[in-house]
Amino acid sequence: TSPVLRYFLEAPVKPQLMVVMVQKEVAEAIVAEPGRMSVLSVSVQFYGEAKIVSYVPARCFYPPPEVDSAILRVAPYPQPVVAVTDETSFFGLVRAGFSASRKQICNSLAQGLGLPKAEVLPMLAEAGIVPQRRAETLSLGEWARLWQVFIKQGNQYANCSSAG
Repeated sequence: TSPVLRYFLEAPVKPQLMVVMVQKEVAEAIVAEPGRMSVLSVSVQFYGEAKIVSYVPARCFYPPPEVDSAILRVAPYPQPVVAVTDETSFFGLVRAGFSASRKQICNSLAQGLGLPKAEVLPMLAEAGIVPQRRAETLSLGEWARLWQVFIKQGNQYANCSSAG
């Protein structure tokens, strides 16, 4: 699901509107708010406004699948919702932040980027992010602020596309 959605959302000529049917759990992950965010939700919400239109129970299909489905509406933004100049490194940073699930953001980033925790802490502070938070609690705006700080620190942080 994620590669297909990102293909259309990242295309030079984007669709005006996307309506897709996906597993209920995937749709709920895509529309998640801070506290339940994931790489998938950050990726889709970066490019467009996602909304669950309706749920489709498994019994509506023959043979019925083991999971319910959801109809997801994604309206792509003309430009990404947050300003970043390098989407590859932005998503590399996001993947690094989610690389160690259920860990504090400081530890996840240190592990995902291969940096000492002592280097990550001041960057989180400059971005206004408490190091004890978890990646799933960060909003898109917070990810963008954090990315700006990492870029400002120099080129060794600017290319974190291989992270995660």
